[in-house]
Amino acid sequence: MTARAIVTRPAREAAQWVADLQARGIAAQALPLIAIGAVTDPALRQALRQARERFASYRAVMFVSGNAAQYFFEENQPQSLTQQAQTAINTRVWAPGPGTVAALRQAGLPGQRIDAPRADAEQFDSEALWQVVAPQIDRGDRVLIVRGTNTPGAEGGNGREWLARQIAAAGGAVDFVAAYERGAPRLDAGQLTLARAAAGDGSIWLLSSSEAVAHLTGALPEQDWGRARALATHPRIAQAARAAGFGSVTQCRPAFNEVAASIESPHEH
Repeated sequence: MTARAIVTRPAREAAQWVADLQARGIAAQALPLIAIGAVTDPALRQALRQARERFASYRAVMFVSGNAAQYFFEENQPQSLTQQAQTAINTRVWAPGPGTVAALRQAGLPGQRIDAPRADAEQFDSEALWQVVAPQIDRGDRVLIVRGTNTPGAEGGNGREWLARQIAAAGGAVDFVAAYERGAPRLDAGQLTLARAAAGDGSIWLLSSSEAVAHLTGALPEQDWGRARALATHPRIAQAARAAGFGSVTQCRPAFNEVAASIESPHEH
């Protein structure tokens, strides 16, 4: 019997991962550790409207996640926004991984317009994406990075800043826009009970964000994580889990089949 997997992605993504893992015969349960919602700050909302209007003026638009794509092309937006993105033939659309590609395709963007790391890439992140898209940038080109935000004015995570520096070094320029807000979830009593139990019952915590680790330890500041087992999908996330005190931390690529195979391999944990 496989150990229970605790899926900590945002709620929409977690539900899909749980369903896919359960279909594979893995006992999985969602415990979203990042809350996602539309931007509420008036200045951020105005900036988002302007970015949508200027979509076709960019050499490329990079979406940091499926949530970035979902909230940029949100369902209540006029169909003309997606049509503009489809017809902006000089604007490439960048995605760091397959989840973002899927969200962009769902929004109606044709696959031939989307650039992303190969399916067998070592990682799905800004570094892997840059290896694919670097030749596109010439002096004077502008790139829009669509991201989430924790606080108004924040400019995204370390990977986004790294990508912006590479674009600048190639002679380009970067604009950031927040399409959604990220924050700590409000865990209810049942979720807190689940988290405490999973800290020591052999459950495997599937960690796909360093931010999620911080939210977990913030929600349970007195919890001992020495018996907890984590599966991290990036070296930075693995480092955050170890710093939080997780007793067992392994790492794998964020591709579904590799995550599932790691969960199914007891000797790896």
